[in-house]
Amino acid sequence: MARILLAEDEDVLRMLVLDTLEDEGYTIDEATDGDEAYQKIMSEHYDLVLLDYMMPGMTGIEVIEKVRQHPDKQQLKIMMLTAKSQQSDRERAQEIGANYFFSKPFSPLELIDVVGGILSDHPVD
Repeated sequence: MARILLAEDEDVLRMLVLDTLEDEGYTIDEATDGDEAYQKIMSEHYDLVLLDYMMPGMTGIEVIEKVRQHPDKQQLKIMMLTAKSQQSDRERAQEIGANYFFSKPFSPLELIDVVGGILSDHPVD
């Protein structure tokens, strides 16, 4: 089963996503800030990174910018999780290398569908 890094600073939301995806059989690693997320991305292999837009330390945007500088991380699938819903935020995230953009709040079932679609290379819009 796929290995996912979940980078989210809000404890309640992180636990909700963790429980939801673990129940589906995914292996989940956690990071509580951007610096920790970056370190884990650079030292481990993940099939997907779920990255909060706004976190302490490096923001999700800053993490993506640094990660995408590494040739061996160009194909890493990254989905931004965010309460920011402005089109400009979405465009900025995509410009710097986010593959997907998922708005908070969301239902666990919707998350399962989207993650499953991404990992099977059939993203759900």
